[in-house]
Amino acid sequence: MFNLNNKVALVTGGGSGIGKAIAENLSERGAGVYVLDLQEENGWAVVRGIKDRGYKADFLSCDVADQANVKQVFAEIFEKERRLDILINNAGVSHIGVAETTSEEDFDRIFRINVKGVYNCLHVALPYMKSSGGGSIINMSSVAAILGLPDRFAYSMSKGAVSTMTLSVARDYINDNIRCNGIAPGRVHTPFVDGFLAKNYPGREQEIYDKLAKTQPIGRMARPEEIAKLVLYLCCDEAAFITGSIYPIDGGFISLNT
Repeated sequence: MFNLNNKVALVTGGGSGIGKAIAENLSERGAGVYVLDLQEENGWAVVRGIKDRGYKADFLSCDVADQANVKQVFAEIFEKERRLDILINNAGVSHIGVAETTSEEDFDRIFRINVKGVYNCLHVALPYMKSSGGGSIINMSSVAAILGLPDRFAYSMSKGAVSTMTLSVARDYINDNIRCNGIAPGRVHTPFVDGFLAKNYPGREQEIYDKLAKTQPIGRMARPEEIAKLVLYLCCDEAAFITGSIYPIDGGFISLNT
C-alpha cells in the first residue's frame, strides 16, 4: 500500500514545517522528491536528511510568485525526469490584520505568494502532468477558508482562493486522469509558530503557545507529520476515487465550532 515508486513529486515550500514533513513522507514511499524553496540552506538540509536515509531527493531554489522562475525550474525538472506525477502547492505566508489595518502592500504580497504562487505552479505543471498520463495535485488551504478567523483578513482571502482553484482544476482535468484535492489544516506546530511567538510575545512564548493550542477542541496543535500522512494518502492510488475535495485536519476546530 501507498507505493510511490518511480513517481516524481514537487513540494513547494519544502524547506521546513509541513513541506519538510511532506517531502520526507513521499520519499519514504519511493517518490523522487524535488524540494522547492527560497530558503536554500533549509532546502538542502531537508534533501541531505532524505538522502542520508537512502531515499531520493533534490533541491531547487524557486520563487513561486515569479512565473518565469517557476517555468524555468519546472522545465529543468521535467527535462531530467521526463514526467511529473505529484505537485504539492504548500508554499505560503501568513498575515495578521483586519480589513482596515491591512495595507495595500501587505494585501498584494499575500495575493502574490499565496494565490498567484499556486496559480503559477498549476499553470506550468498541468501540461507536464497531462503528458505524464495524469497525477495528483494537493493544494494547502486552511480552516481560515471555511470559518471566519479573527485578524486574518488577507490570509483568509488567499486560502479561500486556493480552495476554489482546487475545485476548478479537479473539474477541468478529471478526464486527463489528474486529481486535485485540498487540505485545510488547523493550527500546526511548525518553526513559523515558534518564530511568531518569539517575535511577538518575548518571554511569554509558552503561555501564548498553550493558549493557541487550546483553541483546537482536541487540546493541542497538529504535528507536521500528521498533515503529511493525509497528503501521502491523497497522492497514492489508494485515493484514486477522490478528487475535488477539501479535507479539514484540525482537531475538531471546524465541526465543533459551528
